[in-house]
Amino acid sequence: MGRPDAGRDGRSDEVLEGEEEMSQKITSYPGHEITSDELKEGKYLDVYYKFVPRYSWAAGVAISRFLDELKNGRIVARKCNRCERILVPPRMYCEQCYRPTDEWVQIKDTGTVNTFSISHVGTDARRLKTPILVAVVDIDGASPGMGILHNLGEVEPSKIWIGMKVQAVWKQPSERQGAITDIRYFKPLEL
Repeated sequence: MGRPDAGRDGRSDEVLEGEEEMSQKITSYPGHEITSDELKEGKYLDVYYKFVPRYSWAAGVAISRFLDELKNGRIVARKCNRCERILVPPRMYCEQCYRPTDEWVQIKDTGTVNTFSISHVGTDARRLKTPILVAVVDIDGASPGMGILHNLGEVEPSKIWIGMKVQAVWKQPSERQGAITDIRYFKPLEL
């Protein structure tokens, strides 16, 4: 296969004009190998360091404020004055108008089930006796289609329906951390 004039390394055996011959393969390096006995005897400095990485990241202006407000038991959004949409989760830039959003607005902690899923399989792929109930909740006060993916609670799977009104069930203030899980779940709203 290949060119009949090529050597084992894919190059011709002849040296082309202006090229030097390839160097010999290195089989050993200068100096001597350090043995484990020499390390044990303390002949060489051996430092053991357990690296524990610490990560930090910025959620950005909009999501940072959103999470801070969740910790205080409030849901906030950003309003674009040009298209008049209220965006939740908030963003600092309106993807419809291609411009910065204009102001913060507080919205309700109630909403409507847009879509839902009843999962009988856990995240580790095992069957669950009690299913996980997940829904996209369109938040009241936000523009249509602006929803939060979250758990449903205090409801039987057979009683969930698209269009069902729900309300956030919050963790106790002392338990909140500034995360979407500060809302435990959404429960049916009794009208």
